[in-house]
Amino acid sequence: MTISVLIADDQDIVRCGLRALVEACPGFTVVAEAADGAHAVSQARRHRPDVALVDLDMPYVDGITATVRLRALDSPAAVVVLTDGSAVADARAVDAFDAGASGFLAKEMLPGQLRSALRAAAAGGMVVSPEALDGIVRTITGPGASQFADACALLPELNESESKVLTLLGSGLSNLDIARRLHLSSASVKTYVSRLLGKLGLENRTQAAILAYEAGLVGGGRILEPAA
Repeated sequence: MTISVLIADDQDIVRCGLRALVEACPGFTVVAEAADGAHAVSQARRHRPDVALVDLDMPYVDGITATVRLRALDSPAAVVVLTDGSAVADARAVDAFDAGASGFLAKEMLPGQLRSALRAAAAGGMVVSPEALDGIVRTITGPGASQFADACALLPELNESESKVLTLLGSGLSNLDIARRLHLSSASVKTYVSRLLGKLGLENRTQAAILAYEAGLVGGGRILEPAA
């Protein structure tokens, strides 16, 4: 199945670059472009894309407002908000997810990362760069605090497979990517995700990713020991 993509950015050269990256990926097609948030919404209403790549800082209607409007359409696109690398850890990552975005990434991402992000978003997953996670954690928790202290205390109760899935969630992988990495079916990964969210008292994948970050699972490659 072809994944249709809308690209919204006020810089022509950025839109051209993103279009080239997207169309170089088998199974993807760019159906529309927009130079501001208002145009992005009108184009999405007309073309009904699966995913919208939306720049955070655009004139007239910015990326956060555009995300809200895109998600409110009758056929809402999954939205991945893009920003410059220097601002990817900005606290506005929280605003983007609150607005309904499925991802928050740097424009400087590698082509493979973009492909994974588009697939994850189209499949209903969450994608977020480690730098953005850092900004989210700082905004939500504050110095020396942890909103997920109770969940952290429950981590030893996860079995080995659940712990591995949590670590990969923290890296922003979709269910399909996790399934490939762990040689599992997508249905099995979905079951593991639901089970670990329930065990840890978490509401969604974003919270699971933040928890994995705070617990030191992301970056160091550490996998928790399975429960006894």
